[in-house]
Amino acid sequence: MLNVGSLNDGVVLDHIKAGKSMEIYKYLGLDKLDCQVAIIKNAKSQKMGRKDIIKIESPLDIINLDILGYIDHNITVNIIHNGEISEKKDLTLPKVIHNVIKCKNPRCITSIEQGLDQIFVLKDEKKQTYCCRYCDEQYE
Repeated sequence: MLNVGSLNDGVVLDHIKAGKSMEIYKYLGLDKLDCQVAIIKNAKSQKMGRKDIIKIESPLDIINLDILGYIDHNITVNIIHNGEISEKKDLTLPKVIHNVIKCKNPRCITSIEQGLDQIFVLKDEKKQTYCCRYCDEQYE
């Protein structure tokens, strides 16, 4: 049995779909942080069978919850203080996401204007589809 030390203060991202932790690591820019980050892949889970877990020894404000909600709104965000879970955050699909995905339309203004933010708006919550704010190109 693998044993990863407990966290005194920080954030634990739990119930991540197995194999998705590295994508979250990249999107959140955790490699650029000056703190400890532990990634546990394919942990046993009664609820999911297998899951990934990320432990971050840093305050919650460094984590973009909209990115997490876009990747998987079923992730559990646990805030840890003094070694105990002090709060749990529920994620939802964000209504608008900035600079997470890129528009594929070659005629979109974002393809021409390189400094322009990539902004996508939630179009269909059931299908989890977004569309580009500028050209209405759909992204699933």
